[in-house]
Amino acid sequence: MTFSRGTVEEIAAALAANGLILRGGFSFGDDETAPAGLSEAPAKSMLLIGQAGAAPWPHFQRWRERQARDIANPLDSWSREVIGAVAQEFGVRAISPSDRPYLPFQQWAMRAEGLKPSPLGILMHPTYGLWHAYRAALLFEDEISVPEAREALHLCDTCVAKPCLKSCPVGAYSADGFAHQACLVHVRGTDGAPCRAGGCLDRNACPYGAKYRYPADVQAFHMAAFAGL
Repeated sequence: MTFSRGTVEEIAAALAANGLILRGGFSFGDDETAPAGLSEAPAKSMLLIGQAGAAPWPHFQRWRERQARDIANPLDSWSREVIGAVAQEFGVRAISPSDRPYLPFQQWAMRAEGLKPSPLGILMHPTYGLWHAYRAALLFEDEISVPEAREALHLCDTCVAKPCLKSCPVGAYSADGFAHQACLVHVRGTDGAPCRAGGCLDRNACPYGAKYRYPADVQAFHMAAFAGL
């Protein structure tokens, strides 16, 4: 699959050097309002970039060792740097889920990979379970050929026990949604040590994608960022 500055396979190889992968994509319809590409013209196609499991972690850690100890949002900064370099090499624009105004990354991901949200809000992947993430999107002003996503098997539909809704000590996740403040108070408090050390108990209770589960230190990093610790 080629475009004006290379091939999608070459992009995938450049991303793999940092443990990142392509997560599907799509072309915008003529009736859609697409984000701007590199020249400010509306993008015609998009490829999502992300990770499966904790594959980028060693690359991120090596980069972090070279940065100031108090660098803000280090994972976001690393993602912008390495994905931005790939975008520059191939003449496309990279955008991030943290860009303002916020862009509909979750809706794009559902469209690109045919996924649905789990009860925790994280998209459930038939292979990776809840242990995956989206780090950026590449915007193409050329229309590229992107295979149409098929609706993926939604494992949550076959899960009767729903342990992901029963493991949190403060019931942060329920049919009513996410009790953000209750979660924060618990994680920051004395009883929140297991969550701080090993991540969300509800997320870890999910039986799917165990092969891709983030190691405890990775989960602790994300929990600290979430709780502002």
